[in-house]
Amino acid sequence: MGTAELSKAPGDDRVTRTAVRRSTEAPDRDIPARGRVAAEEGGAARAQSSYRPLWVEETARRRRLPDPVRTAAVRAVLIIAVTLLQAMVAFLCTMAGSWLAFPMVISSVVSTVVATWGAVDVWVTRQVWNQRNGVVSTPSSTARALRRERRRLRRQEKAAVRTQERIRRQGGAGQLSHP
Repeated sequence: MGTAELSKAPGDDRVTRTAVRRSTEAPDRDIPARGRVAAEEGGAARAQSSYRPLWVEETARRRRLPDPVRTAAVRAVLIIAVTLLQAMVAFLCTMAGSWLAFPMVISSVVSTVVATWGAVDVWVTRQVWNQRNGVVSTPSSTARALRRERRRLRRQEKAAVRTQERIRRQGGAGQLSHP
């Protein structure tokens, strides 16, 4: 993959176009990559720059959480963050001897109860989702073999029925004897 760069030499009105090759082998932007070729253009040697990508796409190791579970998890994280903030403010107000210390301690206790509810809500939502939508399971090799055998038998039965139907439609043509 490459791009084109426009460059202008100082004191020269001419604009030159240089092709740039991008390589993923460069360990860093300020360290030259292996295989970099110098391009001769207008008598001046220009080194082609090579950059590594900012990130590399990787496949997800785990499946994405279902929407209801993810919503409950985000809600719980926000509640827990507010609770920690309130607890910190309550502590600092207590250390400073502020009149706000008592209301903040009370609100921190209430927020702790709500944060616990939020964490339990994530767990319950996940369990309910798994119960309603089922859990993806991998069948054992024996179950797979049994299913394969049943499928083969069904295909044979369907083929036999189709053959009989074709014979009936032809009115017995091609048979040596009629039953």
